[in-house]
Amino acid sequence: MKLIDKIKKNKLLYFLGVLIVGIFIVLIVRFTYAYLAANVNEARGDVSVDSDETDNLKFAVGDPLSIDATPTTLPENGENLVDTTTATATLLANSTNNTAEYPYWVYFTISNNTFVYSDGSTPEIILTVTDPEGNPVTNIDGLTYGTFNGVAGFDVTTQNGTFAVADGYTITSTSSTEETVQTWNFTLTYLNLSIDQSINFGNSMTTEIKMQKEKSKVVFADYITSQVYTGVDGENDLYYHDGVGTYTNADQEAGDNSYRYSGANPNNYVCFGSDEETCPDDNLYRIIGVFDGQVKLIKATGIGYYEWSSDENNKWDETTKPDIYYILNTDYYKSLLSEWQGLIDQSHIWQVGGINSSNGTDISKTVYDYEVGANQTGYIETMAIGLMYVSDYGFGTNPENWLTSLKAYSNIIDNNWLYSGEAEWTISLESLSDKGVFIILKGDCLSNDSDLIGNLGSLIGMTKLNVRPAFYLNSNVSLENGSGTASDPYRIA
Repeated sequence: MKLIDKIKKNKLLYFLGVLIVGIFIVLIVRFTYAYLAANVNEARGDVSVDSDETDNLKFAVGDPLSIDATPTTLPENGENLVDTTTATATLLANSTNNTAEYPYWVYFTISNNTFVYSDGSTPEIILTVTDPEGNPVTNIDGLTYGTFNGVAGFDVTTQNGTFAVADGYTITSTSSTEETVQTWNFTLTYLNLSIDQSINFGNSMTTEIKMQKEKSKVVFADYITSQVYTGVDGENDLYYHDGVGTYTNADQEAGDNSYRYSGANPNNYVCFGSDEETCPDDNLYRIIGVFDGQVKLIKATGIGYYEWSSDENNKWDETTKPDIYYILNTDYYKSLLSEWQGLIDQSHIWQVGGINSSNGTDISKTVYDYEVGANQTGYIETMAIGLMYVSDYGFGTNPENWLTSLKAYSNIIDNNWLYSGEAEWTISLESLSDKGVFIILKGDCLSNDSDLIGNLGSLIGMTKLNVRPAFYLNSNVSLENGSGTASDPYRIA
């Protein structure tokens, strides 16, 4: 007590004492708060809002649908082969409001489908879906609805990809004790037809149903191959090059399982490099096709007129590249923002040689085989940005012209969307010359003949031609929206 009295009488000691006590209290409070805050933050991941304020939305999906066609499961003159499953959404409102409402999405995915049409065209596997009200679903983008051999539904015989069954379907609850239940019914029916279906014995189809609270981003390549491509060649100007010979004979097609746009003006526009609400003309690109799960784009307009190489040499090797390589992979590539660069396949393998003046101006299939197909013997280059192939240009016109020599394409100028109206370079070299590159002449024919220099031929070092960059998107690039028209191009994520 004497010490305290002494301190009180000494103003300096009293002030210092109060100050020390205050600092001590602050330190204790800060330590306690920091300790408690750290523990609260660490536990926050396991803490949920009180149950009387939380709605409970849940999804449950039954077993995947499967079809196993064998002589036993699909006997001659027997019954159809049928498999069914369900997908259920349940919602329980919180006890505070006793009401809740949510949208949700339902997707049906078909993958690893090896089934074919036994006779080439008759639907065999039918998907039937009924909504929670018991009504049949009759509209799914990318699938054709109809009644097939007495069964109503969607023809999925040869389909692959993800299809939106329900887009923002609403579930509502007005109770915190009794769940609202919505059940979707899915049925796959393999029709037992009067035709010989043994070609499908042993084939398989993998399916999956997804229910979720948010809309899925659709992989761009999958959207093109499963929704824009309807299963009928020519619809939406898209053709599947499976080498079966859908059009006239198998020699017409590339036979590489690619999906290619052909015709005068398909809706294959993509806005690339810009997020502006109205896509600038300079950011419009077009889809050449889908190759091994990758969308290949080409710029709708050129980036300028350039020589192929100032040293008049077209040869590529591991150390020497022509000027056009750096124009594309340095100058043009660096003009793109990094987020757009990241969507491009940086290490794609390009075929940059292997065709000559004979096979390089033949029909499209022959050009393809020698340029990038089985007979290709030229140099390959790994790079992000290239140009169109000669065979890309060949298959850009209507199928009835695929048996026409590319030298004669000037007669079908209005039917090839890849013709820009300008003389331009392709990526393909003349393998028998060190000064030849195949070009598209102004007038829509193809040339590799240096004698045509007066008519914009291909003598390197003396000719500046239009350059339109082409590249492959990464296989996981997603589609945001758009219809593919020039005024409403596809937007990618």
